[in-house]
Amino acid sequence: MIFERVTDARHEMFSAAMELYHSSFPEHERRLAPSQKRILSDPEYNFMLIYSGDTFVGLMLYWENDDFIYLEHFCTLPEMRGKGLGAKALKKLVSGGKTVILEIDPPENEISRRRRAFYERCGFLCNGYDYIHLPYRPEDAGHRLVIMSSPAAVDEARFEAFRDYMRSRVMLSAME
Repeated sequence: MIFERVTDARHEMFSAAMELYHSSFPEHERRLAPSQKRILSDPEYNFMLIYSGDTFVGLMLYWENDDFIYLEHFCTLPEMRGKGLGAKALKKLVSGGKTVILEIDPPENEISRRRRAFYERCGFLCNGYDYIHLPYRPEDAGHRLVIMSSPAAVDEARFEAFRDYMRSRVMLSAME
């Protein structure tokens, strides 16, 4: 697995990456284009293209601070799913030694249950905190998500630090 960081919307793969992003996430779970372009140069934001050899296979969009990594968006090309590439990319991210935190929809249907099982196979654990993800757009409402983390569950202090970071950095950048 090779990660390539994009820091400018003029990158030759940015348009293809954004097509995958738009096809992989519903509108209420996506940043608006101006926000996405603006944060590319943020030192804590990592817009990573994922390659297997020379082949583009997906995206990993995450925030990294001194304490943890928040995986905001992660997706692979539909034709690359089921080949173990997503698991390899997650393993590489977790191997850096920091706690990795991500969110999933509550496991209330077959797709969300399969997604939870995938992350569990990759070493992530569900955390029992009530959590509402703030909206990316002013006209939307927040939505309930489940917090998962690796390599271990997060304690209450780390969860509060994560929630504060979401409010003060991640989601604030979505509304600017």
